[in-house]
Amino acid sequence: MYIKQLKIRLVISAISILSSLNVQAASPVLDKIKTTGAVTMGVRESSIPMSYTTGDSRFDGYHVEICRMILSDIKEKLGLPNLRINYQPVTSQNRVPLVQNGTVDIECGSTTNNASRAKDVSFANTLYVEEVRIAVKANSGINAIAQLAGKKVATTTGTTSVQLLRKHEKANNVDFDEVFGKDHADSFLLLESGRADAFVMDGSILAGNIANSRNPKDFKIVGEVLSTEPIAIMIRKDDPEFKIAVNAAIAKIVASGNMPKLWDKWFLKPIPPKNITVGLELSAATKNAWTNLNDKPVEEYQKK
Repeated sequence: MYIKQLKIRLVISAISILSSLNVQAASPVLDKIKTTGAVTMGVRESSIPMSYTTGDSRFDGYHVEICRMILSDIKEKLGLPNLRINYQPVTSQNRVPLVQNGTVDIECGSTTNNASRAKDVSFANTLYVEEVRIAVKANSGINAIAQLAGKKVATTTGTTSVQLLRKHEKANNVDFDEVFGKDHADSFLLLESGRADAFVMDGSILAGNIANSRNPKDFKIVGEVLSTEPIAIMIRKDDPEFKIAVNAAIAKIVASGNMPKLWDKWFLKPIPPKNITVGLELSAATKNAWTNLNDKPVEEYQKK
């Protein structure tokens, strides 16, 4: 009899603890989605092919499509008949604050997961690992970072490439001038117009902007890989339940075998609105991220 009563008390105690945890783990974002039937997705305007505008306030891209799939899974879990997605363009400078203050519920752009940002926001499991490279004009004669001495090098304000530039400038004793674009399209325009001799940024963004230019053959990606970086979907730091829901949806996408198809669609085939082809092959690092889902920051990658 005592054992039976003890078991009953343990079950009641467990139920009480779980109920308490559920109350404490209430999700601000999931609650808002369920109440309003809407969600705000942060998107970029020129991070081709990750996240970019296709015109008329429409957005698409590799991360944008993945986020739509994530939100579709969450919609089903919440039992919503419909879910309205509001698209909020963000920049390298304001993306973290807009996620922090709740203006953006899920940021689906080209953001590096690093320890500094992780103090203010959280990141979903990585589905894309980037290599930071250098783009130059094909006839420039520049093939390595050492040849940037005395040159003007463009990068986008608010990106991690700024720190990489400074690090390599010191490490290699190369003296160059930094010029900044307000977004990736503006930075590429600095290179295209001759106001910069090189553009340092994520390889996918460089490839996308080159493919989207008037004369793609006029440019090339050269030099050493400056950094290997996990690019991840960004969400609020104070909402672990939403992160669990997002990562559960990501796991389902990976398990379904859709990731190679999404890669082919956005990186190896013509994409809207101009039917350009980025032509970036799937890297071993990205494939490994799919196989071993994790939210490790860039600092973990740099230990290797």
